[in-house]
Amino acid sequence: MPKIYVSEYMKKHFICALLLVLSLQLSNAQFIKEKSISAQIGFVASMPFNSAEDPSNTGLFTQGELILKLASWVELRPYAGLVLTGSQGYDFDGNASSEKAETKALMLGGKARIRAPIPWFAPYIELGAGTSIGKFDTYTVFTDVEKRGIIPHLPISFGVELGKRNNVDIGLAFYSQPTVEQIVGIFAFGLSFPIK
Repeated sequence: MPKIYVSEYMKKHFICALLLVLSLQLSNAQFIKEKSISAQIGFVASMPFNSAEDPSNTGLFTQGELILKLASWVELRPYAGLVLTGSQGYDFDGNASSEKAETKALMLGGKARIRAPIPWFAPYIELGAGTSIGKFDTYTVFTDVEKRGIIPHLPISFGVELGKRNNVDIGLAFYSQPTVEQIVGIFAFGLSFPIK
């Protein structure tokens, strides 16, 4: 029996297409209690896994999510976002640094949010999986990775939903990108709007 060779490129595109189809199918499922959209904006910093100088690479984050509420305490959240960070040539203490961890990428994926269903103040945690599409540059004493294309990422978030309907979101998110040996940390503010 002949072996079928599937390239990494084809695998990544298949996973992206599968996530898109799954999110579209879930949005029409009977077990979805409520649908909303969320828009977020925030401050982002990308950092290498291993570094001698702790470089500071900051920038802009923006993301949109489709919120699929399964129960008052659990939601599925397919997302699309943009992360843009650049090296300023300094570490976190303000000293000159030649190390950097830059990300300029579109991020796609899905997360599951578990939250305390409390009006006005609802803490939450999110876990998920996704893909980053763009340009990545990690340069430290220990690492030298420059990559363009599609890589996987693993998001984890902590935060709180505020307001009577919990439609204001303030949180911290971390997107681990092991392929390029960096992590993206985000402080974000978001608003959600119900879909009829």
